[in-house]
Amino acid sequence: MSLFSIFYYLLLFVIYILAIPYLIFKSKNPKYKQAIPSKFFLRNNPRFKQDGIWFHSCSMGETKAIKPLIDYYKDEANVSVITNTGFEEALKITSNVRYLPFEIFLPFWISRQKVLVVMEAELWFMLFLFAKKKGAKTFLINARISDKSYNSYKRFSFFYKRIFKNIDKVFAQSDIDKKRLEQLGASNVEVIGNIKLAQEPKINNIFTKGTKPLITAASTHENEEKLILEAYDKKQGQLVIVPRHPERFENVDLLIKEYIKGKSLTYHRYSIQEDFKSDIILVDKMGILNDIFAISDVVILGGAFEKVGGHNPIEPAFFKCKLISGKNIFNQKPLFECVKYFYLVDNDELNKYLNNIKNLRKAVLTKTGSIDPIIKEINACKR
Repeated sequence: MSLFSIFYYLLLFVIYILAIPYLIFKSKNPKYKQAIPSKFFLRNNPRFKQDGIWFHSCSMGETKAIKPLIDYYKDEANVSVITNTGFEEALKITSNVRYLPFEIFLPFWISRQKVLVVMEAELWFMLFLFAKKKGAKTFLINARISDKSYNSYKRFSFFYKRIFKNIDKVFAQSDIDKKRLEQLGASNVEVIGNIKLAQEPKINNIFTKGTKPLITAASTHENEEKLILEAYDKKQGQLVIVPRHPERFENVDLLIKEYIKGKSLTYHRYSIQEDFKSDIILVDKMGILNDIFAISDVVILGGAFEKVGGHNPIEPAFFKCKLISGKNIFNQKPLFECVKYFYLVDNDELNKYLNNIKNLRKAVLTKTGSIDPIIKEINACKR
């Protein structure tokens, strides 16, 4: 290991020791009772078997995007993730799933793999360093550098240059991303588009809607449900609310109940009554959002009325919904560039757009992506 690597490891080790009391306290939260012990104490988190094809992603959306690759290498695929939702999504594809341990464990946790394929911005120094040291070819796929994060990356370019030294090939989303990645030290960069466009969203359930327009508020965050409820009027149609995080279902339920007091509005939770017959429906069930998009007339995409960075517009656009979002889409700009006809509105404009549903245009997908160049590169490493 270089002097930089030793210093970096010791710094992480000190941070880890100091954080142990907090991690133990945090692990008592049911949300983290599996993730924290796995990532920070290696509980029920053994090493992968050797000589596999190792895929790493962060959360649910990224894991969904690499599903075709995992399926292609089913028998050889190892999958690591960061978040609970990513772990749950990966388990739908394969049982061979791990939480990626904290970096101080990676030097001895990583086993020899044929290839390491890392999704988007998961630029962990120890991950690439020791995967490479133990014989893996290393790829970064669907790579992008957003407008907002570019300056931050440049400030720490000395660090990212060391990471990119251990990455054999980068598959970028666009020419702009390629240029920015090369400025940060990446080499052997190929532009193949966004692989999130490489697979069509699938429907698992055929839902029935009523005669009124169905407005779906999808992947909403705190404060966004209140904003949407205040912009909503029964004459616009029915409102379906799908919070981004399941731990917020109870709070959103209370918010809706408070909102409808004294109003002639019907309401139910989907887990209690599995239909779309009320004026307002809270979807408190995971994994059916695409099925709901398929019957939606309008989608209000959350995460952009607050400064979260927006969410993926590809699925509602695929189903040709009329698409409304806030203006804070800084994490999703490349995906919005793949869509024609959408409406980015200020928070105080939402009611105006909902009152004008009939005149809004349906979203249309205009670009594609491919995983074929990635498969070709992985197969070349297996020979």
